[in-house]
Amino acid sequence: MNIPSNIGKSILLASCIFWIIYLIQEGDLDFAPIVVLSLIPISICVSLTIVITICPVFWALRKEKEDNKSLAKRCFPYYSIVAFSLCIYGVIASNFDAFFVSFLIAAYLTTAQSWVWFAKEKSS
Repeated sequence: MNIPSNIGKSILLASCIFWIIYLIQEGDLDFAPIVVLSLIPISICVSLTIVITICPVFWALRKEKEDNKSLAKRCFPYYSIVAFSLCIYGVIASNFDAFFVSFLIAAYLTTAQSWVWFAKEKSS
């Protein structure tokens, strides 16, 4: 698994999704200067999420001689259901705060895409 490449692509994807959604919802360009600074917490969140929640699935649940694609087909639906449920709960609990909703949407879409990137890789 090429974890650094996946994390790098995920950081860029999460940043783009987060700021596009937030700027569309709020329309406030006062936050524009901190977009670059936001890469630091986004990088930390994305890296930890991938290493703590996605990589262990590929490391621990892989059956002998199973490729990444079949493992993703077997495990991703359950991961997606749990992640989506937690995101919906977070949206409701935050009272639909634009900043937090943007964060959760970016997190969900980024983890889903990260699964796709891992599934497309050749097994080692």
